[in-house]
Amino acid sequence: MSDRRDPALTGLRAVAALLVVATHAAFATGYLNHGYLGSIYARLEVGVSIFFALSGFLLFRPWVRAAVRETLPPVARTYARRRVRRIVPAYVATVLITFTVYLYFTPGPNPGQTWHGLLRYLTFTQIYTDDYVTTLLHPGLSQMWSMAVEASFYLALPVLACVVVGARWRPQRTVVLLAMLAALTPTWLMLAAATDLLPNSAGMWLPGHFASFAGGMVLAALQQRGARCPAIVAVPAAAAAFLLVATPLGGAILGPDPVWVPSVKALLFAAVATLALAPLVLGGDNSYRRLLASRPVVWLGEISYEIFLLHVVVMALVMHLVLDWPLFTGSMPGLIAATLAGTIPAAWLLHRVTAPQNTVRRDGSSAASARPRWETASFSSGVSSAAVRSEPVGKKIGS
Repeated sequence: MSDRRDPALTGLRAVAALLVVATHAAFATGYLNHGYLGSIYARLEVGVSIFFALSGFLLFRPWVRAAVRETLPPVARTYARRRVRRIVPAYVATVLITFTVYLYFTPGPNPGQTWHGLLRYLTFTQIYTDDYVTTLLHPGLSQMWSMAVEASFYLALPVLACVVVGARWRPQRTVVLLAMLAALTPTWLMLAAATDLLPNSAGMWLPGHFASFAGGMVLAALQQRGARCPAIVAVPAAAAAFLLVATPLGGAILGPDPVWVPSVKALLFAAVATLALAPLVLGGDNSYRRLLASRPVVWLGEISYEIFLLHVVVMALVMHLVLDWPLFTGSMPGLIAATLAGTIPAAWLLHRVTAPQNTVRRDGSSAASARPRWETASFSSGVSSAAVRSEPVGKKIGS
């Protein structure tokens, strides 16, 4: 694969962002109670794992390439500056806008709407507390927990990359070490669910999601080995894993789950994300790639970060002030449509104002000429059922 940016990966971001919007809309309109179909709606939160896998692949790949080519690895200062420049401006703007909106818009309890909460959200540290749901959860920013996870991955990656790549490129060693690190996820989640050794929000932290990042990192190593993964195999396998995680193996929508459920769910999410990404980085030309690289999908992918940042507060405003639907009522498709109608223009504007200059697409003509930002961020679908032990496992509280 060449070094040029791949529009199909931008398209995958668009799909994952829409999954996030859909699972929030399903929660807000009460569609999660629709039996197995409701479980499928709930598991659309797998979009966050897709973005974690994308981050793992895209950000780890420069270290792998440097090792293969026997050149210097990325400079930590340059790497950090680019991460900050791509992520922080739009994020900070959204946090400040949302806190301002909620000075006047008060549909329900909001423990995060304090000066302390503002500081914690601006510093990506809101999840590092006990009783997060009752002390720092902001209903207009509930999806931002994944940005805290992303920020911690950014900080850890240079050290992790040096450890797993080593002084000399040995792909088998790299893959084995990444698999060992991925095993940290079920271990961490079992420890968080079965003991009181960790804060009850510890399931939200990086170790609880590292398997998804590791999946993308493994793909970066396999790509340099010339490995192949055809879409005709990977896409059905990803669909099967998704349908499996929507069963009780992935947890109940309401009520407690056995302590092993969060671990199984996290591993299945990582499998779905890795399999969805694999044909795009290890496969050739196929209909899956062409669909994701199509012009409208790529255009949405270019502003998918901003859609993620804004859609929760827009959804709340639309539902309460425009549609006038009480929580857990209304139409899921209607709420998705109304939310996107309000979010997409605002996301486009935020992208134009805050995106680094070389990531703003100018010609508007072709997917191949897009300047995508698929390496910039993660998306989330609300507080994970594995995240907060004080809440009933599987309870969706993100919207």
